[in-house]
Amino acid sequence: MQRRHFLRSSAAATASRLLRATEPAPAVVDLTAARNWVNLGGRLVELLTYNGRVPGPRIDLRPGQDVKIRLRNGLTEPTNLHFHGLHLAPSPGPDDAFLRIPPGDEHEYRFTLPLNHPGGTFWYHPHVHGYSAGQVAGGLAGAIVVRSDLETELGVADIPERVVFLQDFDLLPNGTLAAPSVSDVIQGREGPLVAASGETMPELAIRQDGLLRLRVINGSSSRFYNLSLEEHSFVVIGVDGGLVRSPFEAETIALTPGERIELLVRGNRNPGSYRFRSLPYARTRSGMGSLRLPASTSIELGRIVYTGGEGRSSPIPAQLGSVSPLTNPRLLRRFVLGQSMGGLGLGMVGTRPGMMAFTINGLGFDMDRIDTQVQLGETEDWEFLNSTAMDHPMHVHTNAFQIVGPGGTAAPAWKDTVLVKAGERTRVRTRFEDFTGLSVYHCHILDHEDQGMMGTLRIET
Repeated sequence: MQRRHFLRSSAAATASRLLRATEPAPAVVDLTAARNWVNLGGRLVELLTYNGRVPGPRIDLRPGQDVKIRLRNGLTEPTNLHFHGLHLAPSPGPDDAFLRIPPGDEHEYRFTLPLNHPGGTFWYHPHVHGYSAGQVAGGLAGAIVVRSDLETELGVADIPERVVFLQDFDLLPNGTLAAPSVSDVIQGREGPLVAASGETMPELAIRQDGLLRLRVINGSSSRFYNLSLEEHSFVVIGVDGGLVRSPFEAETIALTPGERIELLVRGNRNPGSYRFRSLPYARTRSGMGSLRLPASTSIELGRIVYTGGEGRSSPIPAQLGSVSPLTNPRLLRRFVLGQSMGGLGLGMVGTRPGMMAFTINGLGFDMDRIDTQVQLGETEDWEFLNSTAMDHPMHVHTNAFQIVGPGGTAAPAWKDTVLVKAGERTRVRTRFEDFTGLSVYHCHILDHEDQGMMGTLRIET
């Protein structure tokens, strides 16, 4: 009996040591939000930066990791951080969209990434109502990459990769940020200077017969990207919430603000340089009112360039993530996306005369009002009905969802941002897991969010 007890105790101690040895070291990140002059594509421009960089520093995390992020506010207005797509506790927890850090102050974010958190591509950006669009459009954003053991097991972790963080900027001739017009705010501002991970026209290297993994993040405040690669197709391996069940091919990928996509490129063409572009995309639909936005122009984002030597030629795994479909929703909620002139009585912040108000179920955002109250552990269907002339990408904080129709994939995948086209409807299914508190859902055209298209969500036991 003593010997068996000793062996059990020794085994437990060894397992404990091994567990501690494999635990990731705490991640400690210092960020300072401030206005700085930076070199962007050979041009000196003044942008809003984290640590003097655009985009901000990439944060690499692992499930189970303790995280400490200290944010110093060097701006002249309040700011905060939203950890877009991460499954973290909402207000009063670390992912608090209602927190306001005054100019000159600092705040320390502390959390432990859940052990069961999926690997994937996420990002961080400010989320103070009334200031979100201006701060993100000014450059405040950065990538978060969560690396999981599953990718190593599948053999995809060692594929060469690049993070492609897409941002656009509207600048005056002197290199400073242009103030948006009323029309810019109504439409959702877009800037003519487009950067990919802080570069204009970067070269992305791929070996002949090899693979290149692109983690693409739409970090623009309003611009839609319609991704295309000259003479190549994409292999989609991941979306907002991590790996899809099975990879699939696509010639073009529409990526709305807030969305991420993980792509593999096969180096199976003749050696050379191939244009990585965003093709035109029209964000409005005809026959739905007087507002008309022209289709965006084609933009060259960078180049895929073949380099010497042979790359990895092993096949892409046929099975990737394991996503179980959510079932048995308790109820269906409907959210009508609308717009009207002016914001009186709609809880608007900073609305100017003649400004368009954007609404959900006829109401503009009011942080003192609870719009939706749900119960922890429940599964619900949410249907977004777009009664406006513009497409709206809808983002839900805290818990990811699955698109169940129309527009859902054949196999379920975890998303946190979904496109609701003008005059159409989209249904998603979500389960409120792990965390209670006050969260939000909103249009990720951030001018529309700031102008009212956001609701408060209370999750309670």
